[in-house]
Amino acid sequence: MGTLKRIAVVATAVTVLVCPSIAQAGANRILSQGASAAGQSAAFTAQADDASAVYYNPAGMTQLGGVQTSLGVLLIGGSSSFRNSAGQTAKSSFDGSVAYPPPMNLYITANLKDLGITQLGDLTAGLAVLAPFGTLIRWPENGPFNTARTFAALELFDIKPTLAYKLNDQLSVGLGADIYTFFNFWGEGQLERQFISAGPPTFPLAGPGAQVEVNGRDTTAGFNVSLMYTPFRNAESKPLANIGFVYRSQATMHLKGQFLVNGAVQADTSQTLVLPQIYTGAIALWPVRDQDHEWKLELDVDYTGWKSVRNLDLRLSNPPGTTLPQPQNWRNTYTVMIGTEYKWLKPQMLPEWELALRAGYWNSQTPIPDNNFNPEIPDSDNQSISVGLGFLCKGRGQFLGLIECGKSGGGILRPKAIALDTAFQVLLYEPRTVAGNVNSTVNGNYNTTFYVGSINLRVNF
Repeated sequence: MGTLKRIAVVATAVTVLVCPSIAQAGANRILSQGASAAGQSAAFTAQADDASAVYYNPAGMTQLGGVQTSLGVLLIGGSSSFRNSAGQTAKSSFDGSVAYPPPMNLYITANLKDLGITQLGDLTAGLAVLAPFGTLIRWPENGPFNTARTFAALELFDIKPTLAYKLNDQLSVGLGADIYTFFNFWGEGQLERQFISAGPPTFPLAGPGAQVEVNGRDTTAGFNVSLMYTPFRNAESKPLANIGFVYRSQATMHLKGQFLVNGAVQADTSQTLVLPQIYTGAIALWPVRDQDHEWKLELDVDYTGWKSVRNLDLRLSNPPGTTLPQPQNWRNTYTVMIGTEYKWLKPQMLPEWELALRAGYWNSQTPIPDNNFNPEIPDSDNQSISVGLGFLCKGRGQFLGLIECGKSGGGILRPKAIALDTAFQVLLYEPRTVAGNVNSTVNGNYNTTFYVGSINLRVNF
């Protein structure tokens, strides 16, 4: 095949595949990283009083005593439907009733002073492994835009070693790393996108109906800084007001992979995926906080710098030295989150338990203009409505009626409390009409609703 023909083939592939989908995958930020927060639509940055503080506000880790752990899972369901002006329709799935493998989160925090390490002052260490960005979706292979997308997966993990230091009773600060990577044993283990060839002349490299795939993977790092300011406390030294702030830096992934047709490699590829910098500010107030009850109200504002996604140029090994510029022109976005939590600390019927009722709402913008929209992620402005329940067992309480939850002085390896948090969210995406797209087959109307169930098991030592 001649050089000009090869360039035409790859240019077509980029137009229908690489650029829109890479950007969409990067934009798919998962805000719910713990069931306590998910029940409040992620309005948790100024509260941050369980082990998920490693993500939501590392400075909040200084509120946690001893060693605290949390393991959670997100079960994501729902679908998106499409209809174009010709009356053609399609419906997406997650390759099942829920996305599999599901996004997971694991947190561990350790208050070093409580562990007898006093030389470092009020220092708390934390570690988390979670999935802050990701997507998994399948569209019918005989659908109206199968030349744009039939399958996409991005199961990206963030490993977060983190430290927090309590400067005084009012101010704590945090500093952590964000190591973004893929795991071979989890899902596809790479960014992967598939579509069906339209055949010549649109796609001369493969005949009509051929399966085309682009993939890539990399490991990169960023950082985060945070603070927690507590201007008011009650007589028991518990916060009555908290102000939280978190900055997450931009990180750039240089994804190296392959371009395949019917499983055969046609070229090696490299692509640049920019993960945005993020600013989050929050305030939490406790109108009620005594020995029997706690009521919290919180407002978070999250600013995501998607404007850094200016282009997604594709570099190819064949023809050698070829770079295809692909401007994106994304825009920055805001998400506003409101959450509340009411706790019964000593319920009359269950004196060894704490019960929490949670609710929340968010309003989030899409950064993606119509011309770069791709059904890989049927994104639009959206709203979240959430509810949640929390159960914390302590002392001689029986978790699941079988396990004694623990007591103070039981030793470092004996639990002092066991908690189960659950949440349910409905994500309502505004109906979106896409017009003027670089791939005309995706122009049409999209309606999307997702459902997210979250569950976390916490054990405090």
